[in-house]
Amino acid sequence: MKRLGDRTQHYWLAQRMAKTTGTDLVGAYDAGDLSQDQWAEIIEACRGCDWTEGCERWLARTESAGDAPAGCPNCGAYLEIRQSAAKGG
Repeated sequence: MKRLGDRTQHYWLAQRMAKTTGTDLVGAYDAGDLSQDQWAEIIEACRGCDWTEGCERWLARTESAGDAPAGCPNCGAYLEIRQSAAKGG
């Protein structure tokens, strides 16, 4: 079984990925589109990702992007949050 990555490191990676992709996590939470459990699932998925170093490099050189990299385990979650926000919650 793969050991999960550091919780704090992956919290910040997930936050940075959300910001880079224009995913408003606070807005989604406030609108009721993101629960605490869903946010925890995003962090845990990030912790289990094998692409941490690649993710850090990608985030370091990418100011904004329409989507997270295809290999990001949260690519779909971020897309759903943005789509929900575009529909007005």
